[in-house]
Amino acid sequence: MSFVLAIDQGTTSSRAIVFRSDISIAAVAQQEFPQHFPASGWVEHEPEDIWTSTVMVCRDALERAGLKAKDIAAIGITNQRETAVVWDRATGQAVHRAIVWQDRRTADICAKLKAEGREPLISAKTGLIIDPYFSGTKVAWILDHVPGARARADAGELLFGTVDCYLLWRLTGGKVHATDATNASRTLLFDIHSGQWDDELLKILHVPRSMLPEVKDSSAKFGESVPGLFGGAIAISGIAGDQQAATIGQACFTPGMIKSTYGTGCFALLNTGATPVASQNKLLTTIAYQLGGKRTYALEGSIFVAGSAVQWLRDGLGIIRQAAETGPLADKADPAQSVYLVPAFVGMGAPYWNPNVRGALFGLTRNTGPAELAHAALESVCYQTFDLWAAMRADWPDATSADIVLRVDGGMTASDWTMQRLADLLDAPVDRPMIQETTALGAAYLAGLNAGVYPEPSKFADNWRLEHRFKPAMSTATRESKLQGWARAVKGVLASDAG
Repeated sequence: MSFVLAIDQGTTSSRAIVFRSDISIAAVAQQEFPQHFPASGWVEHEPEDIWTSTVMVCRDALERAGLKAKDIAAIGITNQRETAVVWDRATGQAVHRAIVWQDRRTADICAKLKAEGREPLISAKTGLIIDPYFSGTKVAWILDHVPGARARADAGELLFGTVDCYLLWRLTGGKVHATDATNASRTLLFDIHSGQWDDELLKILHVPRSMLPEVKDSSAKFGESVPGLFGGAIAISGIAGDQQAATIGQACFTPGMIKSTYGTGCFALLNTGATPVASQNKLLTTIAYQLGGKRTYALEGSIFVAGSAVQWLRDGLGIIRQAAETGPLADKADPAQSVYLVPAFVGMGAPYWNPNVRGALFGLTRNTGPAELAHAALESVCYQTFDLWAAMRADWPDATSADIVLRVDGGMTASDWTMQRLADLLDAPVDRPMIQETTALGAAYLAGLNAGVYPEPSKFADNWRLEHRFKPAMSTATRESKLQGWARAVKGVLASDAG
């Protein structure tokens, strides 16, 4: 039997999962690593923590599966996408901590670019909007704020990469500086139509071309791991950003299919096929995957706070000890209260894209307690998903058909309460798959496809299995009343933006 090792390098932890050739899981290993918050709205990771935790979980997973390097057909990598790392070409030493996708420090750079009228050109080429979320302005910030960095970058001494690229470089002992089209498409530096780094964009953001990695298909021969890492060299043959990997793991290969992943944030992708669809509703146009040199596109909606709203209940308010308590607690909420949480802790993502606003609670009464706050936190994720869903249906006419189903994955989908409320508010079925590890599965599939372990996409899609379908059960009047209350709450938060 052939095995594939998937590296799932996320925002709060690194994981490794060994998949068998029938896509069942042989072993899992996971390790959290420190988060750094040096200033308000700033989020950083130590690149060495990312690297050491990744190597450790890979070794642990292999050991738990009772496997050696020779048993692994290929490694696939999936990663937190917009997080930026800049390192020394000669030593591999990072010149600054990685600036995480959640980080908002480049809001002023973004505001300046917008004021200069750059957004139409940048959006036309990249499918993105100008926002601190993406890695291009993060690289520019590092070059401008680390002493000597810009001169060193101009001299060709520094390399830039998203986390997949950094891991690939380290895994191959500095031999390979490459990424895939999905990660490249999240940088503000890549033309998603031509599939190339764009000189005009590089000039606007002052990023030297010499820093950039080679861009390959999502399933390709990227290189081999250094033999000393895992007791033998292993081919690295699949890379995709986490949300695109989840789209693949959910087998959303047909235009019109939608998946939504609930992790720290929430990310919904709608496959639009070979044609990039320009959103009229502030969604992003992105590359879903690139196979055989052919790009498949998607509309994407990004919500910055989903699972982290539950973490806030646990760590910030101390009203739960673990995430699993949230659903039962929400069930005890007073039905007479209409408490809304707009969790704009780091600004608001799609379809509002406002980095300046902050979170707020609406509808508090003297009787509001932990149950109502838990209820509001879980519902906030469902409401935000509804906003994405509505925007997608407006941008993609085919998505108005009654048979559209949302495929979900990620940690929050374990909450039946949340998934049922999601189906109720969307007024559409929500499908939870048997294999919840869809992000890692997507990375494994891309690697296994290149290595000959897994079949072409249409055959792979036949392996997708439903664990539970949540069907809408809420009355139209209740749904509409709740959605109107959410819309008022969002309006109130947006009105608070003094910038």
